[in-house]
Parts: sequence; C-alpha cells; structure tokens
Amino acid sequence: MSWLFLVLAGIMEIFGVIAMKKFTTTNKKIFLLIIAFLFILSFGFLSQSMLEIPMATAYAIWTGIGAAGGVMVGIFFFKENKSFAKILFLGIIIISSIALKAIS
Repeated sequence: MSWLFLVLAGIMEIFGVIAMKKFTTTNKKIFLLIIAFLFILSFGFLSQSMLEIPMATAYAIWTGIGAAGGVMVGIFFFKENKSFAKILFLGIIIISSIALKAIS
C-alpha cells in the first residue's frame, strides 16, 4: 500500500505543476487554491508512504515521478521543446527511480 501512496503522491505533484502552469498563463486565483490542495495531497501521500518506505528512497522516487511527469506534460501538452538531452536525462531519472525501487 505504501508504494501506491508514493505513486499517488507523485501524480498529485504532476497535477500541482500543471495547475501552477495554468495559474501563470491565466492568472486566475482559483488555481492557487487548486495548487495548495494538490500539494497538500501530495505531501500527505508522501508522508503515508514513508511509514514503510525509507525516507531517502521515497523522496527520491517522489521527486523523480514529479520531475519526469513535469517534463512529459510540458512536452506533450504545453509544446515545450523536446531535445535529445532532455529525453536522455528524463530516461536517467526514470532508470534511477526504478533502480532505487529495486534496491529498497
């Protein structure tokens, strides 16, 4: 169950970043409430995951999910550039997250 909480924490992080991007492009104050709600959920799920998963592993994977998800959302939905280097480093983040899961 703790791994499910960790994945949910990462997903909430991604949605929080999407809401942040929407706030910066529209300046609608409702997005501030959405951002706060999503990050509270994200930290709550992360805290729950740390009851069974070591802190260093949980935090690294949570960060990796958020970073990788943010890059992919930026590329696919916000038309950000998709250079070879960006894809390479995204792959390194994903491989590192899988490796941390494998050793924990």
